Amino acid sequence: MSYEQEPLSPMFRIDVSPEAETRPEATFEQVTIQLLQQLVSTQQQQNKLLESLVQQNAAAQQQRSNELQQWRQANPGLSKDCREAAELLSEVQTRFLANLTEEIRDSGEHLVEGEFMMNEFVDRFGPRMAHLNGILQVLAQLGTGESAAQQQEQ
Repeated sequence: MSYEQEPLSPMFRIDVSPEAETRPEATFEQVTIQLLQQLVSTQQQQNKLLESLVQQNAAAQQQRSNELQQWRQANPGLSKDCREAAELLSEVQTRFLANLTEEIRDSGEHLVEGEFMMNEFVDRFGPRMAHLNGILQVLAQLGTGESAAQQQEQ
């Protein structure tokens, strides 16, 4: 019986011969230069993206400002009323803050020591503060008679 050598399929072959072209290992300086070049390239891409975001935000802000100015011009009486209401509400907010700080001064130790007292304090003053600030901001924005360019300068 003779064993004929049948050709092996490529699946069972392993090439162990050295590569014809071996690359010399890069020096530390070359690797550092390549990494720095990649960093600079990535940073330039990030700068472009940031510039694009800034332009989009500025465009959206400009559009909102223009729409607000158009509303003020279309409703000058209401705009004036909003300005007056904002001034009065600002006085209310000042009094509210005075009451709030007085409450903190009077019960500061209890607020620090007891979670119940802190929760009561937040429940009592928190929602009012948030709503008051929101209303005041809306009235102030609608009531300012300045143009968008004047607001951006300040």
